[in-house]
Amino acid sequence: MSMPPAAAQLDVKKHFTSSILLWVRTDQPRQTGMDYWKGPHSGIISATPGLEEYRQIHLAEHNPGRWPATDGVETSIPVDRKIDGVAEVTFRSALAPAQGRKQTNLAYQDEINVFRRTLLYAGPPNSSRWYDVAGPGEKVGARALVYLRRRDGAGAGEFRKLVKKQLVPALAGTGVLKELRTQTFLPWIEKLWDTPNVAHDNPHDQHFHASLMLGFTDTAARDAFFTADVIQDLSDQLAPLVSAIHAYDVTAALTYVKNGDILPHYQE
Repeated sequence: MSMPPAAAQLDVKKHFTSSILLWVRTDQPRQTGMDYWKGPHSGIISATPGLEEYRQIHLAEHNPGRWPATDGVETSIPVDRKIDGVAEVTFRSALAPAQGRKQTNLAYQDEINVFRRTLLYAGPPNSSRWYDVAGPGEKVGARALVYLRRRDGAGAGEFRKLVKKQLVPALAGTGVLKELRTQTFLPWIEKLWDTPNVAHDNPHDQHFHASLMLGFTDTAARDAFFTADVIQDLSDQLAPLVSAIHAYDVTAALTYVKNGDILPHYQE
């Protein structure tokens, strides 16, 4: 895969980010859970010391899978594992998580009020990367969140290299993205986020190993992106190392903490 010159020189900021995948309770209307997360629960997380950014990613209720069908790759999102939202928590430093234990314990206790399953995916410091792909004044009007599962037998180092050296330049080289963030994850460990009264079932064949946040000018640009030949070609090249690509439509990306400051009201 060739690397477009412009993509090869992308400005990038490296961060220390964790993502908590969330499934809201099913014994109440879905919107009730999403609103509680957006409201009372957000205040608990926002007050956590040591945060650089806290962002909620709200996913559409109907999400069969945006990624084009690819031989040997799961691109249809299984209904029983379809995620409702993701909490993106970016820390100021590797020591910051220890500063927030009190608030983390409050979040543990509050989860049962809104969620039925939560899974924490973490990467080492600097493994979260935010690429500067938007031009001056360009805004994000639509987003997609993509999760990648590494194929059994594929090496972790080879997979990370694929994301950084091939996937990112190819995506940036399309010229249509207004936001591009990537995370590569350490092996999933339940004890990192073993909250009470909430499920953490995560069979090995359901684990994810990386995520991509893709931002577009509007929904039309997002639609066109996923039906373009370049994405199908890229998908075929990913197939030897990737067993699943789940692409979700994002309905909202709400920022509560930005540049280390708690915002008086979330930003979209």
